[in-house]
Amino acid sequence: MVMRDGDVLDVRPGGAPSRAAPEDHGAYHTTAFFLTLYASALTAWTVYGIVQGDGSLWDFVEGLFNPGASPASQLVGPYEWAFAAAFLATAGLAVAHRRSARSAALFSGCFLLAVSLREAVGLCDAAYRDQYATDPLGGWALATRVLGLVVAVVVLTTMFPAAEHRRRRAESPAAPRPAPSARDRRLSRICGVLFLVMGLARLAWTVRDLTTAGMDTARYLRGAVDGSVLGTLNLAASAEFTTLGSVLGFLVLGVLAFRARRDVRGALLVFASVELYLTVRTMVWLTVTDFFNQSFETPEGALSMATTALELATMTSAVVLVMGTGAGRGDDVPADDRAA
Repeated sequence: MVMRDGDVLDVRPGGAPSRAAPEDHGAYHTTAFFLTLYASALTAWTVYGIVQGDGSLWDFVEGLFNPGASPASQLVGPYEWAFAAAFLATAGLAVAHRRSARSAALFSGCFLLAVSLREAVGLCDAAYRDQYATDPLGGWALATRVLGLVVAVVVLTTMFPAAEHRRRRAESPAAPRPAPSARDRRLSRICGVLFLVMGLARLAWTVRDLTTAGMDTARYLRGAVDGSVLGTLNLAASAEFTTLGSVLGFLVLGVLAFRARRDVRGALLVFASVELYLTVRTMVWLTVTDFFNQSFETPEGALSMATTALELATMTSAVVLVMGTGAGRGDDVPADDRAA
C-alpha cells in the first residue's frame, strides 16, 4: 500500500477493483439500457404467446424445462428465453459497473448482430418480405428485428472502446501490460479446454448429420444464414442457426479462454449458462419420454446419451470455474501491481 497526494492507493495483489473506470460508466449504462430494452421485447412476445395460447401460465412455467409440457408453440423459443435472461443479467452487471459485463455485452451484441444479418439476408427474398406485410404480427416482428440490429450496433460500438487496458497503453505506452493472476490463467485454460472439447463434439455430430443419406446439406447450411429458408415468419431461432452458432461459439470462446484473455470471463459465463439451461431442458425431455431406457439399444443412441451427459458435466464445470476466476481479487491486475 502506498501514498499518493495524501490518498491511499492499494497496489497489493488483489487490490485492484473489479469495476469499470468512471470514464466508462456512460458506456456501461447505455449498454444496460439497450439490453434491457431488447430483453423486454422478448418478454413481451413471450407473454403474448402465453395469452394467445391454449395452455395456462403453469403450462408455460413447466414448459421452461419440459419441452412437452406446453400444448401450444410459443412465438419465441427456449433460446430466446435463455438469452433474454442473459441480457438482463448482463445489464445488471453493467449497471453495477462490473468489468465482466464488457465481454458479456460484446458476446450478446455479436449474437444479436448475427441474428440481424441472417434476417437481412432473408429479406432479400420477395416472398419472405411479403409475409411481413400480410401477417397480422408482421409489423411488430419487423420492429423487433430492427430493434435487435440497433441494440447490437449500439452495444458493440459503446463497449468495445470501454477497455481500461487499451486506454492505459494509449496514455502510457511503456506501462506494463495487465495480466490475470496465475490461478485465473489456469482456470481460464481449463474452461478453454472444456469448451474446445464440447465444440469438437458438437462439430462431429453436425458433420455426421450433414453426411447422412438424404440430407440436403446445401439447404441446411443456407438455413443457418438465410431467414427465408424456413418459409414462415418466425421469431424463434432455427435449428440450423442455433446448431452451427453453438459450434462456432464453443470453438471461438474456447480458443480465447485457452489463451487466457483478460476480458473473456463474462462471455464464457453467459454462453455456458445458456448452454447449461438448454442441456438441462434436453435431459428433462429425455427423462419424460423414457429415452434413457431405449438409448443403449444402439451404439448411436449410447453415444448420443454420452455426449449429452458430457455436455451437462462440461457446462456445469465451466460455470463453476468461470465464477471462480477473479473472485475476491479483482480483474485485470497489472503485472507490476501484483509484484509491488
